[in-house]
Amino acid sequence: MARVALQEDGPCDLTTEAVLTRPAAAAATVDFRGKGVVAGLGYGTAVARLAGCTVQWRLREGELVEQARLGRLSGDLGSILRAERPLLNLLQRGSGIATVTRDFVARVEGTGCRILHTRKTAPGLRLFDAAAVVAGGGSVHRLGLSRTVMIKDNHWRALAAGGRTLVQARDAARQRGAGGFQVEVESLAQLEEACAAGADRLLVDNQKPETVARWARRARELFPQVLIEATGGITLETVREYAIAGADFVSVGALTHSVRAADIALTLERKTTS
Repeated sequence: MARVALQEDGPCDLTTEAVLTRPAAAAATVDFRGKGVVAGLGYGTAVARLAGCTVQWRLREGELVEQARLGRLSGDLGSILRAERPLLNLLQRGSGIATVTRDFVARVEGTGCRILHTRKTAPGLRLFDAAAVVAGGGSVHRLGLSRTVMIKDNHWRALAAGGRTLVQARDAARQRGAGGFQVEVESLAQLEEACAAGADRLLVDNQKPETVARWARRARELFPQVLIEATGGITLETVREYAIAGADFVSVGALTHSVRAADIALTLERKTTS
């Protein structure tokens, strides 16, 4: 990922080549402006190394900070300038994700409910985005389609079109080595069918907290070990209601699809030596 981030800027830095007449040793500080959770340091280190400079971090991944110095880059001035934007892009995105995740986690503290990301991530950045959620105190959800089965609304329609039952779909998934069988439910009838099929987890999408509570009670009557995940438009203002309603998990697409970048800046120190 670090290599791709650098390659996006092309094979050379015309501006730096126009400004510099010879190599110059330099250093720069990386500062977290405002308040938030640090994430993406490992990726920042990789960018710096590939660009030809080194970085020393003063803070740790997942640390909550306010107006703090993150670290210091040193090396050739041209290398630092080359690394600047890709490094900041990753730190700003990662820390933005981690910060909002921490806010959600704080809202459900004491309930046992865990906050999950979704697959609504930036193309090519899913592992990065998921790591930032973890740095913020969240938990990893499904990272791809090849391990866990998740029957959603369009899959219910596909079942009807293909003539298979939910139990047959479950058996087919297990034969393929699927590590889980999760089912989104939009009605009590679907909930009862999913419980009868032995779903590991029920996804209750776009329902009010009182509906989640009622459906969770019914599901656990039918299949006590089933887990409940609430999702769909859940905000900081409402997330605790869903946790109290009985959701074991709340998945929030906004953690990654609507990232507000953290305010992080790189500033060259005044002294450089040729």
